Parts: sequence; C-alpha cells; structure tokens
Amino acid sequence: MYNVFEIVNWLRVKNNADMRQNPNIEELTQMKVMKLLYYIQAASLSITNKRMFDNDIVAWKYGPVVEAVHEKYKGYRGIVGEITDEDLRDYSKLQSDATASSILNSIYDVYGYSSAYDLMRQTHREKPWKETPQSEVISDESIKNFYSGVFVSDED
Repeated sequence: MYNVFEIVNWLRVKNNADMRQNPNIEELTQMKVMKLLYYIQAASLSITNKRMFDNDIVAWKYGPVVEAVHEKYKGYRGIVGEITDEDLRDYSKLQSDATASSILNSIYDVYGYSSAYDLMRQTHREKPWKETPQSEVISDESIKNFYSGVFVSDED
C-alpha cells in the first residue's frame, strides 16, 4: 500500500511530462486528481483485492474525494507546480512496482485525458457515489462490487 501523496506525485509527474510534449494537454486539477484517485482505488480493489492507498474516499457534492488531498490543495486549481526530486522518486518507486504501474498507467490512459467535469459527471452516474450519503465514506465493498466487471487484470 502506498501513501496517497506518492500517487498524487506520480499523477503530477505524468501530467507534467504530457504537458511538455503536447501544449494542448490541460494541467491536472485538484478536482480531476480526486476522480483519478477514486478510479485508481477502484481498479486496485477490483484487481488485487487490496487498496492502493489507505485513505478513505468520501462522497462529496462534486464526486468522490480524498479529504487529505483536498486539504493540501485547497484553493488551488492546477496542482502540478514544479516537479521536485521527491516527486520523481515517488514516480520511479510506483513505476518499478509492476502491479501498481499497470493500474496507474491503465487508469491514466483511460481517464487521464478526460476533463474534471466529465469525470465528475461520470462518477455521479455510478452506483458507489450515488448510493452513498453525502459526506459519508464510500465503502470498499460498494466500489469493488461495482467495478469488478469494469477493471480486470490482463492476466485473468
């Protein structure tokens, strides 16, 4: 299991590299990172039966949220900023874990180019968020049950 901020740093480094290669790529926002974390956790629960990170995901008005990440980036729209050596170490650490890397890269490839708004609308149509009362934790069980048919391992 990883620290949620290691995963956020992986996403920041990946987005930074994309932005340098393509000027049309938008900077990762706080809202978008929340939805990507949600899908990363869903894929991890579905494929490995384990969380990728320990933090709970809460059903907020604009979709699933990791409160610690919200607190760190509160008031910021874009969250990539300057990439540090620590960010790069976190990226390398996750890339060197075959399972984590596979999940992260797959989720990024599928959802990373969608807008935060589109991802919010998508999560609002899906059972785990819809059936969880506002400000309550979205249970691992509801996430896993819903996404088990969506996120599957190539090895199955």
